[in-house]
Amino acid sequence: MKKKHFRDSFASRWGFILACIGSAVGMGNIWMFPMRVSKFGGGSFLLAYFIFVFILGFSGVIGEMAFGRATRSGPIGAFSKAVESRGKNPKIGAAIGAIPVLGSLALAIGYSVVMGWILKYLISSLTGSVLKPNDVDGFSAQFGNIATSFGNNAFVILSLVLTFLIMAFGIASGIEKLNKYMMPLFFCLFVGLAIYMLFQPHAIDGYKYMFRIDPVALKEPQTWIYALGQAFFSLSLAGNGTLIYGSYLKDDEDIIGSAWKVALFDTLAAMLAALVIIPAMATAGQQLNNSGPGLMFIFLPNLFKTMPANSILVIVFFAGVFLAGLTSLVNLYEAPIATIEEKLGLDRKHAVLIIAAIGTVTAVCIQGIVEDWMNFVSIYVCPLGAGLAGIMFYWVFGEKYVRNELQKGRAKPIGKWLEPMTRYVFCLLTIIVFILGIVTPGGIG
Repeated sequence: MKKKHFRDSFASRWGFILACIGSAVGMGNIWMFPMRVSKFGGGSFLLAYFIFVFILGFSGVIGEMAFGRATRSGPIGAFSKAVESRGKNPKIGAAIGAIPVLGSLALAIGYSVVMGWILKYLISSLTGSVLKPNDVDGFSAQFGNIATSFGNNAFVILSLVLTFLIMAFGIASGIEKLNKYMMPLFFCLFVGLAIYMLFQPHAIDGYKYMFRIDPVALKEPQTWIYALGQAFFSLSLAGNGTLIYGSYLKDDEDIIGSAWKVALFDTLAAMLAALVIIPAMATAGQQLNNSGPGLMFIFLPNLFKTMPANSILVIVFFAGVFLAGLTSLVNLYEAPIATIEEKLGLDRKHAVLIIAAIGTVTAVCIQGIVEDWMNFVSIYVCPLGAGLAGIMFYWVFGEKYVRNELQKGRAKPIGKWLEPMTRYVFCLLTIIVFILGIVTPGGIG
């Protein structure tokens, strides 16, 4: 007989909020956001981005949080209950709910490889070897050797051991405590970097560009398309991570109040990354045309080498990046682990061991194709998972149910904005993101 497992929960409201912030703050904030601010009109892109963050925060984020809390389960259980509420076979919901769970696991596995690279660079920054190359070609060769080296498996495994050790302690004692320390530390490190850049020559040119609104850029469809993609993926909307964290939330917590704080701090993290990277590029008189791993592992170390106190600068940078990556990785693995707990009736530690084995073996095997792997998941699976979660919660459960769930823990009645924003605007945006991801080379996330 399947053993009923104990369901953990967050011990405090801010513990939950910091965990959600940790899930949202990740590589997209650091290696994608600054480039897009630079490429798509500075302040014009920021304006579009802020608008989409507001819309998605008050539709997608609140929906996934409330969906998880209402059903007290991960995506498979939540989707099953939604379908069952309509008198249909819950197995249909379970099959659909498997999509975001598998997407979360696949993205976590790809992320694990990147975390191995980050850990290698962090350790190399402590020894000083990360800054040994003399030019951008040297830094490119250095990253190429690390990214394709079989020896990098040790760093992938080490980062995963740390991740799963934290997760074995559960929600309150593991994930919540991790984020309570790691997120404030991350913000402190990047605030320090931003202050450092403030005093570099010509940094003011970077600030001027960042906050200048160009009317021409506002008329460009690309500005709005990539702002939508950046906001969507930055807020971790995929029908898995935010939903599973919401399932550990108590009924007396105000989800709408929590959601806007998550959106705010995720945006602040992205802005801090931009306030570090864009002024740094302006100081060097360079144009920020690169994003992704190339920006973080090649061009930024090459740039940092030319700056005062570069050995400390690179340590602080990669320490902050590692903290952001670790909190995101924990969130990505949580939905699969919770699913194993629920469906097999296993205790926490055994569920963690199963996912750890799957994640570690697969991560070691996909190092050569990790970019294609992550692109496929982010372009196709994540928007699909978010859209399915939105349909299940806002349409299958229905208006009255949704309003009642979001009203829990909230003193002030929710206005009439709720239904149009959630049932129509959010679901339409997920469809747009999915279609644009397919037709746009490289995706928009």
